[in-house]
Amino acid sequence: MPSLFRRKRLMTVLIGFIILVTLIGYSTRDRSELSVPEKFLQDSVGWVQTVFHSPVQLVDNAYQNIQNMLNVYEQNEVLKTRLDEYKGLIQENQQLNKDNRDLRATLEKTESMRDYTPIQGTVIARSSDRWFEQMTINKGEEHGVEKDMAVITSEGMVGKIQSAGAFHSNVQLLSGFDESNKISSWVVREDEDNAFGLIEGYDSESGRLLLEGINLDEELEEGDVVMSTGLGGVFPSDLRIGTVDEVQNDRSGLTKTAYVEPFADLFDISHVMVVDRDMQPVSEEEQEEGDDQ
Repeated sequence: MPSLFRRKRLMTVLIGFIILVTLIGYSTRDRSELSVPEKFLQDSVGWVQTVFHSPVQLVDNAYQNIQNMLNVYEQNEVLKTRLDEYKGLIQENQQLNKDNRDLRATLEKTESMRDYTPIQGTVIARSSDRWFEQMTINKGEEHGVEKDMAVITSEGMVGKIQSAGAFHSNVQLLSGFDESNKISSWVVREDEDNAFGLIEGYDSESGRLLLEGINLDEELEEGDVVMSTGLGGVFPSDLRIGTVDEVQNDRSGLTKTAYVEPFADLFDISHVMVVDRDMQPVSEEEQEEGDDQ
């Protein structure tokens, strides 16, 4: 009895093995179509793969989108930083170019005024409440600066030394001048004698200097150049001040007043020169020695 049972089991295993081999051979042969069970199995596997693949693909796409957004954000921050740096460089470059132009112009002006031996200085401070009246430069008595010396830029006169310390000085600007600060001046005209007048104040509304005391007989034109005469013992002669912009008769009717547009921009000053009319002119030998150096 046990022997018969073992035989049946052996036969069952053998038949199953034969069926398996048959199915393997049947499935591996070249066929144009799949069997119904194979189709069912393939479709079932495909459905299962689809069910599991869709959420995985969705999560993967969301992760990729988040990564891309983070990368774009980081790149945007880097670009903003670089843009700010470029803006700073552009502004710095513009300021350096302006300083370079000012220094070159100052140097050229210094060479053309060798008789006065100008003292070059830099503006280091301007108070907010007295911006239009006063500024401080980095030159003082130790550099040869004294009270009442004229202060100019490469464009023209801007004021005078109000007070001098050992290493710094305060400059009173032309825009802060009043009747107590006068500049003896000429109005230079073509083919005619110079017309005399006094710079005696500043019109804050129009931003022009007041040249007063001009003889009624003098005919002035717009654009006539105004320069210092050197009279009065304070300012050297031939310092450029400005140009005539408008002429009116005084209220008294005895003289004329000219409104003078300053050559120099009194509100944007970086580099100046202090000149003293009492300094001795540079001799030809000293000029040659300076040129050799």
